[in-house]
Amino acid sequence: MKPSDLRSFIAKGVIQIVMVTPFKDNEEVDFEGLKENTQFLVEKVRGKPFILTPTGSTGEFYTLSDEEWRKVIATVIDIASGKVPIVVGCSHSGAVPAVQRAKYAQDLGADGVMIVLPYYHVPNEEGLYMFYKKIAESVDIGLAVYNNPDVSKIYMKPHVLKRLVESVNNIIFVKENTPYPPMLYQQIKAVGDKVPIIEGRGEWWWLATAAFLGAKGFTSGWANFMPGISLEILYTGLNRDLNKMRQYLEYLDPYWSFIDKMNKKYGPSTTVLPHPYIDQYMEYSVIKNTMNLLGLRGGRMRLPLTDISKEDIEELKDIVFNKLKLSPIKR
Repeated sequence: MKPSDLRSFIAKGVIQIVMVTPFKDNEEVDFEGLKENTQFLVEKVRGKPFILTPTGSTGEFYTLSDEEWRKVIATVIDIASGKVPIVVGCSHSGAVPAVQRAKYAQDLGADGVMIVLPYYHVPNEEGLYMFYKKIAESVDIGLAVYNNPDVSKIYMKPHVLKRLVESVNNIIFVKENTPYPPMLYQQIKAVGDKVPIIEGRGEWWWLATAAFLGAKGFTSGWANFMPGISLEILYTGLNRDLNKMRQYLEYLDPYWSFIDKMNKKYGPSTTVLPHPYIDQYMEYSVIKNTMNLLGLRGGRMRLPLTDISKEDIEELKDIVFNKLKLSPIKR
């Protein structure tokens, strides 16, 4: 799909499913499990407003070797290409390796690539602008800017984002992760007429804030196992149906509260960032174990992130089947 076509597709409202990377108990990548998960998602979301992103944050991309990363994206593209738009996570803290990854994804048939803000060394604004400009000009497919201060300790402000969007023509969307609604609104005002902005903090934030401010969709890890419900939530927000939005917030509360409970139980966090930045990521283990309970292949975590206990999984089981009322997935 051409960048302009993909950008138009996203601008109508979209969910970006950031796919998990399943690991076996011995920490090897479960490629058969990845195939099953991809087939499940293709069956459920084909022809609907979704894009698939392997090797993003929920996919624990930073824990993968180069060889594993290549095989993961090849697996997903082989199954989903031409059926669901694929925007591959190609993040790296350096421009040269990020370009190499982006070109590799393009050669395999990806529709676009997503790059998080460069982490480790803190660049100045010119360096940040040139980082993305170099990547954008190195490929013919679309580029998504992942503006995530939680994981990078830097931030692309509206005037820099506007300069970037006006200087290259293949930015397909901005995945905006600011925890501050006024800043999200400033980003939408700066570039929203040219490039769609989707929020990267999931269903709850979409319903509570982002849909009202003009975001065009959201990123979801939960859609790995409940894409149909996530789609209903997307449309509820796009239609600004206040009653249904409130109902969905209440529906999601037990799951969100359990994640918050796990974050506190397995704390304290080692972050130095102030609240409300994300300070724990037990959510990923909760997502993976939800998939395991439902019959998908979530697998386990890779260090440095850790898993929840068997006792916690029993509590999660009650939430999944009795409160969310999800049904086992028959494969």
